Amino acid sequence: MSLALLSIVYPWVKTLHVISVIAWMAGLLYLPRLFVYHAQVAPFSEAAERYKRQQRLLFRAIMNPAMVATWVFGGLLAATPGVVDWAQGWPWFKALGIVALTWAHHVFGYMRKGLAAERRRPSRDYRVWNEVPTIAMILIVLMVIARPF
Repeated sequence: MSLALLSIVYPWVKTLHVISVIAWMAGLLYLPRLFVYHAQVAPFSEAAERYKRQQRLLFRAIMNPAMVATWVFGGLLAATPGVVDWAQGWPWFKALGIVALTWAHHVFGYMRKGLAAERRRPSRDYRVWNEVPTIAMILIVLMVIARPF
């Protein structure tokens, strides 16, 4: 895509990026809650099987595509002339937050597979993991909106 075309389609790319981020964050915030609920029911019970289906659907049908779309549209935004000044500090800290979200996404995928096989952690562990996307989100929003440096 040419740089001139990126400037022309910028509002649409930004719109699709925000939609993708919202969908991805919804999954990153909800999936660990499903893990907590799953960890509190009997292994191989009807409720456990329902949570396994919900987790698989959320991860594969919503979170994975939303993560990919977030990266694609975010990359296009970063490549759009005049959008990001890489000499400033904020884009680098935002990138750190994005890496943290992506890392959490993959950790959640590993946890989901463990729960699917009924390898469980205490529900407290899943509650703690629920905070990782929140902290990364705060960092990202702070960097994009306030641009403190």
